[in-house]
Amino acid sequence: MGRLSVLIADGNPVVRAGLAAILGAAEDLDVIAQAADGREALSLTRRHAPDVILLDVRMPGVDGISALPHLVQLAPVLMLTYSREAEIICEALSLGAGGYLVHGEFTADDLVRAVRDAPLGRPHFTPTAASALLAELRASSHPQRGVAQSSERMHNSVVFGLSSREVEIMDLIASGMSNQRIAAACFISEKTVKNHINRIFAKLQSATRSEAIARWLGTARPGVSGHG
Repeated sequence: MGRLSVLIADGNPVVRAGLAAILGAAEDLDVIAQAADGREALSLTRRHAPDVILLDVRMPGVDGISALPHLVQLAPVLMLTYSREAEIICEALSLGAGGYLVHGEFTADDLVRAVRDAPLGRPHFTPTAASALLAELRASSHPQRGVAQSSERMHNSVVFGLSSREVEIMDLIASGMSNQRIAAACFISEKTVKNHINRIFAKLQSATRSEAIARWLGTARPGVSGHG
């Protein structure tokens, strides 16, 4: 696909410098501009026409969410932020963001891969964003039960006998997270994640991830064989 030009918009100059250093080390990525707020990001995007925009949520002046609808008309936008609130994540995605990465939940390689995939329309989400997206998807797919969603989730945990931590991990499994990413999201070791998963699978009477997800999301019931 050739070299990709990147614009970084973040209110923190130290964060901007760090991101520029990571991306600059990749042979096929060029950081062509850096912005301190949404207004400057829009101005620089019009001037430089980057292939990808990395956009923070909270910035002085015009914030990322306010600038997002205008920026996505000019280039693919990847949210890169410390903001973990589900409402903000869902709003950013509804406004056209092509992915959402929360600082502390991705590696340098993850970032480079996400930037390369952005122009191809391949979204990337870190665990916090994936969980928020999963919750929103569940609510929208069952609008008549949206208000009762938390009680239904509690009902599931009671039916299957899952602890609150196991419920959290099962939700991350259902969102498609790997053991490594689940460990990062929950601040536990991969070994602990595996131990939790073994107990979850036993309680859900499931032998595979897909079978456990089906039971958890209600497309299969305990006692119904899913093997084969």
